[in-house]
Amino acid sequence: MFALAMRSIRQRPGRFTATLFSSFLGALIIMTFNSMHDTAAGPGVDDRSAETLTVAASVVGGYGSLLVFFAVASTLTVAVRQRSEEIQLLRTSGATPAQIKRMIVGEAFVVALLGASLAVVPAMFGGQLLLDVFQDSGQVAGSVEHSFGAIAFATGFDITLLAAVGAAFLAVRRAGRANGKRPGRARNFFACAALVAGALSLSATFLLDSDAEIMMAPPAYGAILLSVGCALLSTRILPGVLSVLEGPVTALAGAGGYLTVRNMRQRAAQLSNVLMPLILFTGMAVATLYMQGVENDAVKASGLVKDADAKTLETLNYAVVGIIVAFCCIMLINTLYAATSYRVREFGQQRLAGATPQQVLAMVGAESAVLTVTGVALGSLTGFAGVLAFTSVRTDQVLPGQGLGIWLAVAGIATAVTVGTSMGTAWRRLRTPAVDAVAVAA
Repeated sequence: MFALAMRSIRQRPGRFTATLFSSFLGALIIMTFNSMHDTAAGPGVDDRSAETLTVAASVVGGYGSLLVFFAVASTLTVAVRQRSEEIQLLRTSGATPAQIKRMIVGEAFVVALLGASLAVVPAMFGGQLLLDVFQDSGQVAGSVEHSFGAIAFATGFDITLLAAVGAAFLAVRRAGRANGKRPGRARNFFACAALVAGALSLSATFLLDSDAEIMMAPPAYGAILLSVGCALLSTRILPGVLSVLEGPVTALAGAGGYLTVRNMRQRAAQLSNVLMPLILFTGMAVATLYMQGVENDAVKASGLVKDADAKTLETLNYAVVGIIVAFCCIMLINTLYAATSYRVREFGQQRLAGATPQQVLAMVGAESAVLTVTGVALGSLTGFAGVLAFTSVRTDQVLPGQGLGIWLAVAGIATAVTVGTSMGTAWRRLRTPAVDAVAVAA
């Protein structure tokens, strides 16, 4: 298995760049924060500092694990779909489905192992910087020394490798299904489970006192679980959205808009991989930023001074948002770049059929706009579900007092990344002559 995987990686290393980068960044985040566990267990660490470090490692490490799986799953799914012709050729040459599956899973394991190995040294420096942040804010004693030990090392490699192998296995199964077949039962089950768990978590918010220390946890996790559920159901959701938007898009863009919607409907399974990071980014960022803003206003209105626990929670919330922004943006860029680069042959065929480069770019722009609207809308719905639940209990109001500024910033980042990456990649691919693009891709 590994011999065949290594041969494939050496022959075409470029196809594994996105997966390598996702694995590297995921391992970097996991090791950086889990090194706080090693630091908390060090000699001479007081209970207050140990609690702060342990909470930071547990909360952000959990987010990081979730994001690693989705990032690697998105990039691997796109990569496996791009290799459908190669996989079919291997099948006709006598390779069995089990052998092909072992090859792809082996490739994912090797690439993830390399990514995690490259992340070790940067994670050491990242852990020290993170400890400095806690010490500068007074949440951890200045005498505490950073430690990068077995917990950080083991969790970084274990979670990254498990995520890569699991995502590769799922990607091969999905690629092996016939076109147009609905998602598997396991995906539907986990999506429904996430939605139910998210609804229950939101409901638990109303059982807490407004000043409870864990007040922010149930609505935050509820919003996250709802985002995960919608992301898993994106393959089912997108065709319905396209049916609704077909009329407006056709009216605005004419025949080009009709072709755009028709093309997107045929590629709904591939495009759903783009919706996943969009929904997760929007939902998590909106929920965390708005809830922290509501909490800050509530504390200020009460005239109280934030204690160490409140400061730790605020630091963690902003750290989580920073990780989400960076990681989900990279997920989007990796997925969009891989998906758009794969369409070089399609673009060449369209130009040979009479379409101009401007018309092809317009089509890509329309697709990006539809994806952005869908992803931001679903993410906003799940994020604000948590925000409204938190606000109604914490302040006895329904709507947060932060206005639309936070939402506009989140939506602006999502739009810029989605449209910018798609249009930029398509423009680069259109610089290749149409005949060359078709011949090379073939």
